[in-house]
Amino acid sequence: MDSQAGGNGEILKKVMGDLGAGKSVSCYLLYGEEEYLIKDALEKITNLILPPGDRTLNLFYMDGESEDIDRLRASLLTLPLIPGRKVVVLGNTRIFSSRKTLPDLVQKISDYYESNTARAAMYFMQFLRIAGWSLDDLKDDGWKRITDEDWHNTVPGDGGKSRETWLPGIIDFCVSHGLDMERYREDTDRLEDLLRRGLPEGNHLIMTAEVVDKRKKLFKAISELGEILYFPRAKGETSQKHMLMDAAKDLLARRGKKLTSGAWVAIGKKTGGSLRNSIVAIEKLVSYTGEKTTIEEEDVEEVIGKTREDTVFDLTAALVEKNLDRVLLTLKDLLDQGVHHLLLLAMIMRELRLLLHAKIFISSGRLSPFNPDMDYGQFQRTVYPLIKKGTGCSGKKEGGEGLTAQHPYVVYNALRNSERFSRKALVSYIEDLVDIDVALKSTMRDPKLLLEKFLIKVCGNGSPQRRKGR
Repeated sequence: MDSQAGGNGEILKKVMGDLGAGKSVSCYLLYGEEEYLIKDALEKITNLILPPGDRTLNLFYMDGESEDIDRLRASLLTLPLIPGRKVVVLGNTRIFSSRKTLPDLVQKISDYYESNTARAAMYFMQFLRIAGWSLDDLKDDGWKRITDEDWHNTVPGDGGKSRETWLPGIIDFCVSHGLDMERYREDTDRLEDLLRRGLPEGNHLIMTAEVVDKRKKLFKAISELGEILYFPRAKGETSQKHMLMDAAKDLLARRGKKLTSGAWVAIGKKTGGSLRNSIVAIEKLVSYTGEKTTIEEEDVEEVIGKTREDTVFDLTAALVEKNLDRVLLTLKDLLDQGVHHLLLLAMIMRELRLLLHAKIFISSGRLSPFNPDMDYGQFQRTVYPLIKKGTGCSGKKEGGEGLTAQHPYVVYNALRNSERFSRKALVSYIEDLVDIDVALKSTMRDPKLLLEKFLIKVCGNGSPQRRKGR
């Protein structure tokens, strides 16, 4: 059944009724723009199907960025390790996307370009895959060859007049951060066939998505065989406020808290009314206020007023400083903001590779004038010309993989920061990241735990190390 979710209470009531009556639906699709509501519904439905004690061996998660239909089917056909129910979650899936969804993707890229470029980049990579365009063809001003007519034919209903405000920047971001254009196979017929034949008794599939094309055969099959629940973004300030208050009600009640009217207004100003950001803010306030039962406007100003939106670059900055507390807090904030874990992994890998390249340059003896305490101006005058001359890279464009292809300031910081690491350690860390990348794409291990374990290893005792001589 395909229905709009008017609230998580209705969803839970229906699922509980189905389970209580012995009608165990085997597949669910939760989709829409309100990702917090989707995440909350996913958690509650999973709790109803699978007791927390059985989750270690009977709950499996696959992310849409590394989705594999064959592996998904194999997991769905495998009986639970512990007798009972089994849940397989396919989060943020892209298998319901099509050319019809391109206008929605373009709108999301434009919306997030300024506030969360990393997230906009993930949408853009998805856009390219569906549109059939190549990042290599668009970079170096190749995008200028796209005419308004070409754009309109690819993105129906979008004249493309505003694309110049974000397209060049998002292309540069994707190229400079090494985002992968590898295509994924959209072989969903076999998944549909499996669902129609029926999953083994006790096995359940739950999928989440943001954008879907209802014309997809798989969508229609799930509508017939299971439950499809839609979480649209509330339109209008009043509707958004009511949705936020409904979503926060359970959270506050469980913790014995309440918000004053002034606190509600202050949170709205800080978060712009975003449901997800508001809930994250409320969770911070609940922890901050401790035994205090009422959260007031002053608390909001004290906690949220100090918080700026973290970026991926804050994470890498904390990493090279070996500041464990800051790096773990920033990781959590980035994941809460919806930044994809594979993008974070790619950025960490890029930073460590630059540090290793810098370490190799320093140990070669070709940069004798370099001193980690020199200022940037002195570096530009005495050291950077040696790098350009010694590598013949003066004609290369910035944004490539190697250190010499980066902006001079990036090279300067990499050389200075490399002093905190040994060459052996950097090689070891890069090997660890390769193993993590394989694990994230081929297993269903928790991305957050894998990244946290790695960051703890790199940062050691959690305090920034003082630079030592070469």
